Amino acid sequence: MGKLAGLLGPLLLAGLVLDVVPAKADDVFYADDIKAATRRYISQHQDQNGLFSIEDRVVGTTLTLRFVKIHDPVRVIDGNRYFACTDFAVPGEPDKLYDLDFWLRPEDGKLTVYEDRVHKEPRRSALWGWYKHPRYTFVNDEVVPLYE
Repeated sequence: MGKLAGLLGPLLLAGLVLDVVPAKADDVFYADDIKAATRRYISQHQDQNGLFSIEDRVVGTTLTLRFVKIHDPVRVIDGNRYFACTDFAVPGEPDKLYDLDFWLRPEDGKLTVYEDRVHKEPRRSALWGWYKHPRYTFVNDEVVPLYE
């Protein structure tokens, strides 16, 4: 704000009110940008009933799920890749959740999803009910399978 205040100071002192949004530097994205790009990707891939389809490459089927939320925090990886983790429910079963991960990168000045994966699948426990069972973890921001 220091530079901006320095530039706008004389105009503000003159009593002018400006509706100015400073231009964002190329390929600088924040949490709200990551979330907005993830939501845009999800909405672009939903059917007329609001259901999102994703290929479950481990099981070899296509899942059709309802978007629930984006987890906080979203992340920056290596300064030029971005990551969002989300919850999706099985239609009609709001407690049966999948955890889907999305990787994004800048393309033509905006964030674009370039990869999506099923991170956790719903499993039922007699003790806890539905829980999300992980398929992989992360080591230094790289996917490491838990089970082969």
